[in-house]
Amino acid sequence: MSDRQQRRGRGGRVVEKPKDFRKSFKELASYMMRYKFRLLIMVACAILGTIFTIVGPKILGQATTELFNGLVRKVQEKGGINFDKITMILARVMILYAVSALFSFIQGIVMAGIANDVGYNLRKDISTKINRMPLKYFESRPYGEVLSRITNDVDTLQQGINQSITQLITSVTTIIGVIIMMLSINGWMTLAALCILPISIVIVAFVMHHSQRYFRDQQRYLGDVNGQVEEVFAGQNVIKAYNQEEDVLQVFKEANDSLYESAWKSQFFSGMMMPMMQFIGNVGYVVIAILGGFLVIQNAIEVGDIQSFFQYIRNFTQPIQQIAQILNMLQSSTAASERVFEFLHEEEEPQTVENPTNPTNLDGQVTFDHVRFGYDPNQIVIHDFSANVLNGQKIAIVGPTGAGKTTLVKLLMRFYDVNSGSISIDGHDIRTFDRNGLRSLLGMVLQDTWLFHGTIMENIRYGRLDATDEEVIAAAKAAHADEFIMQQPDGYQTVLDEESSNISQGQKQLLTIARAILADHKILILDEATSSVDTRTEGLIQKAMDHLMEGRTSFVIAHRLSTIKDADTILVINDGDIVEQGNHEELLKKNGFYAKLYNSQFEQVA
Repeated sequence: MSDRQQRRGRGGRVVEKPKDFRKSFKELASYMMRYKFRLLIMVACAILGTIFTIVGPKILGQATTELFNGLVRKVQEKGGINFDKITMILARVMILYAVSALFSFIQGIVMAGIANDVGYNLRKDISTKINRMPLKYFESRPYGEVLSRITNDVDTLQQGINQSITQLITSVTTIIGVIIMMLSINGWMTLAALCILPISIVIVAFVMHHSQRYFRDQQRYLGDVNGQVEEVFAGQNVIKAYNQEEDVLQVFKEANDSLYESAWKSQFFSGMMMPMMQFIGNVGYVVIAILGGFLVIQNAIEVGDIQSFFQYIRNFTQPIQQIAQILNMLQSSTAASERVFEFLHEEEEPQTVENPTNPTNLDGQVTFDHVRFGYDPNQIVIHDFSANVLNGQKIAIVGPTGAGKTTLVKLLMRFYDVNSGSISIDGHDIRTFDRNGLRSLLGMVLQDTWLFHGTIMENIRYGRLDATDEEVIAAAKAAHADEFIMQQPDGYQTVLDEESSNISQGQKQLLTIARAILADHKILILDEATSSVDTRTEGLIQKAMDHLMEGRTSFVIAHRLSTIKDADTILVINDGDIVEQGNHEELLKKNGFYAKLYNSQFEQVA
């Protein structure tokens, strides 16, 4: 099992501190205050729609009383049923219910709009946040876990808001309104009905206490499962090549079992609430039926009042059940919001500085002055690195794997900041630049290519979005990519899929080089830029690169030492320090570390 899997522990568990439900709920409520005007409209419509519904049963009770009295009068031969009066009563009820439905329709539309806007803006905020996050955040977490916050957690939050807020308002309004209406009928019957309230509260509190952590675990494990699925999907070739299918399945099974366990428990507690509440409600019906019959015999209430009271009891117990379900839904939504806002509150990479250095009109002289850096301050990677690179020089950085070559590039791009020392461009510390301004000076071609779902033309134009089609084609020709592009079914309009699997790795590299040529930056960084192409293509690219690097400061990281023979200066790095420097011929004459590296690449097995 890998170190990464061991850190996760059994079942994909990630050790996290307990979450603060109240704090997360307050934060979600604060976020929604940006929609306070529409929320007020929704609340008003929900309350008015509920009030009109609550009044209906009492008026219907009048119709029942009139019907009962009419039958009594008919039996006593003192008259009959007044159907006109009953019709008028029923018409009033119909109008009330129609108005109530109208208000409910309005509040439903408004709430749906708010929920969709919350989901839309959260995704936009997360997307904006991603662009301000330091690289170390993404290098320390699986991509799938981050993606889960954008997809699953935001969806859960959006659905919870849409379904729970209006139900919570209408349920609370219904409970208050029903109590008032029941008191207007009879105090003793109301007191009997209210006896079920403390029992209901105890049940709700019990379920919430036990289910809250399971809902939170469910969201966390779902993110972890998504992370594993993303990794496995991206690494299928490696998994099959090393026959690790069984191990991967076992790790996934453990994570999936944890998700199943937390989901089952959360749904179990959620599902047991409704039957328990219904049982208590039925007991209430029996008590009210006995008490109501006794009061009718005593002429304390009318027959229609019993019918109205039964409806109010149903309207009283139902919102209590709904609140119980809503609270469970709110727990799930709040657990999702915890993860979303946790991401939104992560430490950002400062984008601007006071009085930033203007990146224009700079020559491109780069100075490393006693640079010291470690990803972990206790584990230093670069100990004491100093170098002065003049404008237009081609600097090659070579050394064994793990020597700190790519780390230097990350420091120059300010993906990380040095622990001590400084890096300067034309005498200006790079920390005095805005990050966007600094990176506008630097063009970069990495060993790991990155292309997005879109046409070849769009992928090359990513280097400079205002470039014309002619400029894009010229850059592709300079990178010797035009020939293979024109062999594609739709030429420059050929669409690359998500993984760019419809072109080879070498062709991907050619496109990224074309992108860098189009960008036309002052300083070039080539990190193993030709590592994925064949020898012939490498020669062509090298010529294009030589032309591109004319007049520009260039840093070339290479394992193939034959590609950097013409470098002005070669910096040989080992364990984060420069052990040798000079041009190719000088370093070979020294017969030192560089010479051993160079000769080892051309040794032939006897």
